[in-house]
Amino acid sequence: MGPCAPRTTRRHPPGHPRGRTAQLKPSDAEFITEPSSRRTHRSSLDSPRSGTEEVGRMTRDARQPSLNEDPFTLGVASGDALPDGVVLWTRLAPRPFEPGSGLPPGGCLTVQWELAHDERFRDVARRGEFLAHADDDYSVHVDVTGLAPARTYWYRFRTGPWISPTGRTRTTPAPTASPARARVGLASCQQYDEGYYTALAHLAEEDLDAVLFLGDYIYENEINAQAGARGYTGDRQLPEVFDHWLTTLDQYRLRYALGKSDPDLQAAHAAHPWYVTWDDHEVENNYAAAVSQNNLPTDEFLLRRAAAYRAYWENMPLRAGRRPSGPDLPFYRRFQHGGLAQFDILDTRQYRSDQAYGDGWKYPGPESEDPARTITGAEQESWLLDGFRRSDATWNVLVQQVAFCRRKANTGRSRVSMDAWDGYPASRQRVLHGARDAGIANLVVLSGDVHVHYAMDIKEDFDDPASRTLGVEIVGTSVSSGFDGVEKPDDWENALAVNPHMKYYEERRGYVVVTLTPEQVRADFRTIPYATRPGAPVATDAVFVSAAGAPGFTRVPG
Repeated sequence: MGPCAPRTTRRHPPGHPRGRTAQLKPSDAEFITEPSSRRTHRSSLDSPRSGTEEVGRMTRDARQPSLNEDPFTLGVASGDALPDGVVLWTRLAPRPFEPGSGLPPGGCLTVQWELAHDERFRDVARRGEFLAHADDDYSVHVDVTGLAPARTYWYRFRTGPWISPTGRTRTTPAPTASPARARVGLASCQQYDEGYYTALAHLAEEDLDAVLFLGDYIYENEINAQAGARGYTGDRQLPEVFDHWLTTLDQYRLRYALGKSDPDLQAAHAAHPWYVTWDDHEVENNYAAAVSQNNLPTDEFLLRRAAAYRAYWENMPLRAGRRPSGPDLPFYRRFQHGGLAQFDILDTRQYRSDQAYGDGWKYPGPESEDPARTITGAEQESWLLDGFRRSDATWNVLVQQVAFCRRKANTGRSRVSMDAWDGYPASRQRVLHGARDAGIANLVVLSGDVHVHYAMDIKEDFDDPASRTLGVEIVGTSVSSGFDGVEKPDDWENALAVNPHMKYYEERRGYVVVTLTPEQVRADFRTIPYATRPGAPVATDAVFVSAAGAPGFTRVPG
């Protein structure tokens, strides 16, 4: 344990992809490579292999104090990739299921990192050191810069005698490039005690440029020793520290450690760079800005939100400059995939008006239709609409949490979800009018939250099926939340009948692969038949496409 250097940061305006970027301490000694056994992430679907493969490894720095246990139990990750850089993440946790993770409550540890052009680390592009502070739960957020655009890299970490698994990442194309495609995976809603993360094991094997995680990375509920539906027995049973609802920083940190101990989640993080956003369960179900679902005193709830936001940042591949300030974390940001696509990542929790009519599915009325109500907050909405006006991308993609299109429960006057954009129709109209006025021809909205797959057309007037189609919405089902799910839920036939813009509806677990080309957007809806036991196969249940310049989903036969 060595002395901790003070942090210095440079600041960027809100919405900037780099946020507030921390300065890194440069390495004063190069890593030496020598043959060693390969160490990479494996998912629960992998079978054991015999023998070893020789690759380069980092040798031990004699000046670094030794750790008696492997600190890289939570894997590695990368994210928020840019044309010239990417964030590399890990968190030191030799005993991840204990408060403090088996490390001292103060001080810091030096973590060396390197990023290479090849998996054997024979052609190293960048290397350096990072001071992992106890105050940040020994999390590592390395903002690597000076990289080449549209390139695949491999990375790893070392502290003391311990070397992390290897991760793979990729930078985005240059701003002036015209890439032939962008392919991303959509995932969300991974409640640990309602199923295994098998869908993520399959996601790790996909050919993707990135993963977009749309929220509910953890859930705040208590988890028993058997881990609920996972049915752990014997030595696999969980300690009592998880059998509590989350309210404190230590509890939120432990819940991330539990989720990140899953081999399928580790495999998906190691395979692709991730762009993350949150929904509600990272704090509390259906909270709205400073309003708790259970109407806690504001000051008390904001303390809880501050703890939740801090633990979230510590455990995500986000730049050091996005470290929250108390209960505040400016999180919306924008990324480009050359001239092909602009991705606007939204935050529909931190700034929203409280849900109308007490939340739930209610009839719309003057309260929910008040033009002053907002799901994004005024500043984020202005930033989004300004981004529309400035965009020259073929596709403009909103990456966000809750269902955007209207979803009615019956014909005529119907209840709608007060937590989704249906509960904030004025916000939705301002976004759609802003896109229209900016000449956005190819709008795509990506959503999660509801644990089902949807393919929906965004209509100018949802009451008139013949009205103009303004874009398409792809809603991805959950990784594990909702247990196994079913192919056709009880309301399947009715939902499709009363919502003619809804082209597809399915409730099994899985994810979506979204492919953007200059000609079309394609959604491959992947499903698994069960999640409450491991090892499920994956299949493509449906494929939908929407042509550039002529929005509207068509199902691809097959």
